[in-house]
Amino acid sequence: MTETHTQAATTPEAPWPVRTVARKIAAWIDRLGAVWVEGQITQISAKSGTGTAFITLRDPVADVSVTLTCATALVRDRQPPLVDGCRVVVHGKPSLHLGRSTLSLRVDEIRAVGIGELLARIERIRRVLDAEGLFDPRRKRALPLLPGCVGLVTGRGSAAERDVLSNATARWPAVRFRVCNVAVQGPLAVSQIIDALGTLDADPAVEVIVLARGGGSVEDLLPFSDEALCRAVSRCVTPVVSAIGHEPDTPLVDHVADKRCSTPTDAGKCVVPDVAEETAALQQLRNRCRRALHGWVDRERRLLDALCSRPVLANPLRPLTEHGRMVADLRSRSDRALLGGIRTAQEGLTHTAARLAALGPAATLARGYAVVQRVSDGRGAGTGAAGLAPVLRSVTEAPAGTELRIRLCDGALGAVVTSER
Repeated sequence: MTETHTQAATTPEAPWPVRTVARKIAAWIDRLGAVWVEGQITQISAKSGTGTAFITLRDPVADVSVTLTCATALVRDRQPPLVDGCRVVVHGKPSLHLGRSTLSLRVDEIRAVGIGELLARIERIRRVLDAEGLFDPRRKRALPLLPGCVGLVTGRGSAAERDVLSNATARWPAVRFRVCNVAVQGPLAVSQIIDALGTLDADPAVEVIVLARGGGSVEDLLPFSDEALCRAVSRCVTPVVSAIGHEPDTPLVDHVADKRCSTPTDAGKCVVPDVAEETAALQQLRNRCRRALHGWVDRERRLLDALCSRPVLANPLRPLTEHGRMVADLRSRSDRALLGGIRTAQEGLTHTAARLAALGPAATLARGYAVVQRVSDGRGAGTGAAGLAPVLRSVTEAPAGTELRIRLCDGALGAVVTSER
C-alpha cells in the first residue's frame, strides 16, 4: 500500500475504521515471514490448564522487549527448564493481535544459548575491542594514591559491597564512598551499570570508580562482557577498577578497565593505601631524614673545626709575621750580598791599581833604572812624535858628542856623550 493510495482511500469525510487499520497493519506484519530472534527471558507465564504460554523476551543491551507466544508444552517439557535471565534463540512469526493491537511473536522453536556459544560470542567481541585498541595498556591510567571519594557500583546488600567497604575502611578509615546499587545480572544489569558509571564519572568528587561483583557462572557474569558496557568503561574519564568474580573469572571489562583486581576484597585493598603501612613508611622516612640531617650537621661541624684549626684561622697574624721575617731576612741577605760585592770590587780595583803601579815605568825608575833619550838636533831629524828621539836601545845609536836626556824617577838630566866603549 503506497502513501498515494492511502491518501486517495481515506479522507476526513471517509476515514478508515480502527478495525480496517488494524487488519491492514496485521497483513503487512504477516508478510514478514518467520525470523530467528535472540534475547534474554525476563518473564514466563505458562499457567496450567491453558494451551498458550507467554514469554517476555528482552534485548540485553537496549531497553526493548517483545512478547512471545507458544504452546505450553514447548515451555514445560524443556530440560533444563527455562528460567528468567537465560539467553535463548527463538524461531517464530510476527503477528498482530487485532483485539488489543499488540505485537507478538508466535514461536515454534526455542533454543537455549549454550556456554560454548556464549564463550565464542565473547571471544568475537574481545577481538573487535582489541582491534580498536580498547585493551591497549597505554590507555590505562594510574590510580590516585589517596582518593578523596571512591565510587562503587555493585549489587544491593551484596557480599562484594561488604568486602570492598570493610577492607577499604580497615586500611584507611577516613575513606569516603559513593555507592550506586544496581542489578549485577539479568536483563537490566547492563543498562543500570552504564547509568551508574555515567553518574559517578560526572561527579567531580569521585576520583576512582570500583565495579564489583561476586563470583558466578558464565551466564551470571555475562553482562560484564557486554560490548556496550566495555565501551562505556573506556569512555570514562575517571579511572575504573574492575573486581568481578574470582581469580579465574576474566570478563571483558577486566581488559578495558584501568586496573583489574581478582576479587572485591582485593579491590578494597587496591584503591586506598594501608594507614599502618603508610605511617610506618612515613616514620621510617622521618628517621632517615633525621639521620641524614644529623650526619650532614656532624660532617659540616668537623669540616668547620678542621678549618678553624688551620694556622691561618687560628692565628691570622702569624703568616704576616713569618712573611715579615722572610722579607727582613731577604733584605739583610741582599744588603750583605751588595756590600760584599762592593768590597770585592774595591779589593779588585786596589789589586789592579797595585799591579798597574808595580808594572808602570815610574816604579821601574824608582828602583834605579833610567830612560835615555837622544835630544833633537833642532832640525827635527830622528825625532819622535813628542820632539825627542826615541829611547836609546844600543850604544851605536849615540856617537860621541850626542846630547842625551836622562830621565830618572825624580826628574830628568841633560848629558853629552864623550866617548864610545
